Amino acid sequence: MKRWYGKLLGFFAGAALFRTNPLFGALVGLLIGHAFDIDWFRLRRDNPYAALGLTSDATDAEVDRAYRRLMSQYHPDRVAGAAAELRQQAETKAREINQAYDRIKTLRQRR
Repeated sequence: MKRWYGKLLGFFAGAALFRTNPLFGALVGLLIGHAFDIDWFRLRRDNPYAALGLTSDATDAEVDRAYRRLMSQYHPDRVAGAAAELRQQAETKAREINQAYDRIKTLRQRR
């Protein structure tokens, strides 16, 4: 569900703060409220589901399938004979995938 209350609060707060021109203030408040509603100002935390290309409502089977598919694609042993830069990129990506998978498993055990 999309949020709407930031726009409403911003509309009224902007109109109240810009008393000389409440229409302008309401418009500015509406824009700032919209930015809050779509999380422009939220600190970006690492999303383990995004690292696996999933959403947070994915099942355990989908998580396992995505993990296996990505690890088979980015495992460092698959690019053992490649250039050092490519091996380093594969190791970094595999580490990121492993961390995301471990984080998801930890989060799901807490439920």
